[in-house]
Amino acid sequence: MAIEKNQIVSIEYEVSDGEKVVDSNIGGMPLVFMFGRGQIIPGLENAISNMSIGEKAEVLVKAEDAYGAYEAEAKQEVPRDQFAGIELEVGMTLYGQGEDGGTVQVVVQDIGDESVIIDFNHPLAGKDLVFLVGINNIREASTEEMMSGIPVENQHDDCCGTGGGTGCGC
Repeated sequence: MAIEKNQIVSIEYEVSDGEKVVDSNIGGMPLVFMFGRGQIIPGLENAISNMSIGEKAEVLVKAEDAYGAYEAEAKQEVPRDQFAGIELEVGMTLYGQGEDGGTVQVVVQDIGDESVIIDFNHPLAGKDLVFLVGINNIREASTEEMMSGIPVENQHDDCCGTGGGTGCGC
């Protein structure tokens, strides 16, 4: 039975880039998302669309269906003084705010005396990925989840992380 758009899906996965494991939630909290809303990479979502609860599979997701092709022009030279107070290292990931107000992830590629080269490509851009994936659960979304697009498992009370007292539910 195919997974339908707007159903809540819970998966365990391990992903490698062909050389090493780059991420895994096996033995930890499952990844919970609303199917068909673009909340996971398209190649993985498409690959699991006909899977059922309890089913496991090895899935190859081509770069174009994961994080896209690596774009050599997606680099920028930035004055080093814009990183004042940051102990820069080649390969480190930094987060900033993009022109649209969203979060932007960059990787430090080179550090010069006057400038820093940053790479806007996702670290897995240009790489085919191999997923070992298992479907833990599939369920219908509640009305609230449909409206927000956020599964209840991913919603957190305002007290989370603030030392809020009892009853936080986190």
